[in-house]
Amino acid sequence: MLKPDSVVMVTGASGGLGRAIAHAFASKGCRIGLIARNPEALEATKREVEHLGGQALVLPLDVTDAQAIDDAATKLEETFGPIDVWVNDAMTSVFSPVKEMKAEEYKRVTEVCYLGYVYGTMSALRRMQPRDRGTIIQIGSALAVRSIPLQSAYCASKHAIIGFTDSLRCELHHDKSNVKLTVVQMPAMNTMQFTWVKSRLPNKPQPVPPIFEPEVAAKVVLHAAEAAYPRREYWVGTPTVEAIVGQKFIPGLLDIYLGKTGYKAQQRSTPDSATRPNNLWEFVPGTHSARGPFDDRSCSWSPQVEANINRKWLALGAAALAVGFLGIRKLA
Repeated sequence: MLKPDSVVMVTGASGGLGRAIAHAFASKGCRIGLIARNPEALEATKREVEHLGGQALVLPLDVTDAQAIDDAATKLEETFGPIDVWVNDAMTSVFSPVKEMKAEEYKRVTEVCYLGYVYGTMSALRRMQPRDRGTIIQIGSALAVRSIPLQSAYCASKHAIIGFTDSLRCELHHDKSNVKLTVVQMPAMNTMQFTWVKSRLPNKPQPVPPIFEPEVAAKVVLHAAEAAYPRREYWVGTPTVEAIVGQKFIPGLLDIYLGKTGYKAQQRSTPDSATRPNNLWEFVPGTHSARGPFDDRSCSWSPQVEANINRKWLALGAAALAVGFLGIRKLA
C-alpha cells in the first residue's frame, strides 16, 4: 500500500510518461528517485515533483549499466529509506523498416528497453525480497502483444519484458513472496518520444491515433501502486484492449491491416530531417516535459480507464441496483 512518505524509483523520468508518473507519485507526497541520462531534464522533473508536494533525488545514469542502477538504488535508500515501489519505464526506439535496420541499433534498443527493465527489477528484488514487501511495475504496451510495422526493435523488447515478467511471477509464487509484480499495458501517448526517436521515415513520426495524454496512463500506474493486491495486468485505453483481444482472435487479419495502414498512421504530414538529434546513443539536451507536441489531438480522459480502476465500486453499484430491482419486483 502506498503511503505519503513512500519511496519510489522511476526510470525514464526525464520526460514523457516517466515524468508524468513522477508527478503522480509526487501528488501523494512520495519520495522519488529519478533515473535517466539527462541531468538537466531530471533537475526540471525534481523541481516539478517538489512543487507538487513530493521529494526527489536526481540519479543520472544509463539503464544499460546494471551496476549504476544498483548503486542508484543504494543511494536512494540511504537518502530516503527502503524502496516501496519500483517503476521500470526507460525506453528508446528506432522507426525503420527491418530491411534498413542495423545490428547495433537492435542491440541498443534491446539493452535499454529490455535489459534496462531486467536490471531494474533485479535491483528492486535484492532489496524487496529480504523485507518481503514492495511493488514492481513494468510499463508495457499494447505493442507487447500486437506488434506493428516500423518498430520491430521496440516491439520485440516489449514482448521480451512480458516473457521475463511471467517467469519472475511464477518464481515469486513458488517462494511465497509478498513482493507484488504487475504490468501496465499502454496505448499511444502524447510524449516526447516522438521528437527524440531515431527515424528513417520521410515524415516526422507520431503515435498511432487515438492518442492519450501521459497523465491518463500515469493515473493507472499510481492506482496499481496503491493496490494491496495489484492485478496481473492493467490495460490502458480502449485501443489497447482492442489490440490485445484482436491479436488473440484475428492476428492474420491484423497483419494485413497494419501492413496497409501502419506506415501512414505513424507519420505526420511534416517532412523529417535525417540530421535532427535523437536519443538512441546520447540524450537530447534540454529540460523537456511530460507531454509531446500532440496536445490538440490527445485525450485527457478515458472512460475505459475510469471504469477499469473503479470496477470494484461499479460492481458494488450494479449489485445494489440489482438488489433494489428485485426488492421492488417482490413488493409489486
